[in-house]
Amino acid sequence: MSKIEEIVDSLENKISKLLHKLEVLRQTNAKLSQELALQQHKNLQYQEEISAWVEKYEALKVAKSLLGSDEDNRETKLKINALIRDIDHCIAQLSE
Repeated sequence: MSKIEEIVDSLENKISKLLHKLEVLRQTNAKLSQELALQQHKNLQYQEEISAWVEKYEALKVAKSLLGSDEDNRETKLKINALIRDIDHCIAQLSE
């Protein structure tokens, strides 16, 4: 019987260690999940900020080209033409 008791004690000890490791891993996983959520939120904020800066940059480029800069005149004319087409399309839809 002594041999069986040793085996049972050894199994209990191993199970106890495994359960402890499992709990540690669960805590680590929860912490990493929180950090991931925080980083994803920050990433979303940065993407929104980048989009705002891109819009500001594009507006500045258009304003600069309207002031007589030869660099972006063609691009500005294309954008103005696209806006006019969009407005014409909207007018056509409203008149239907």
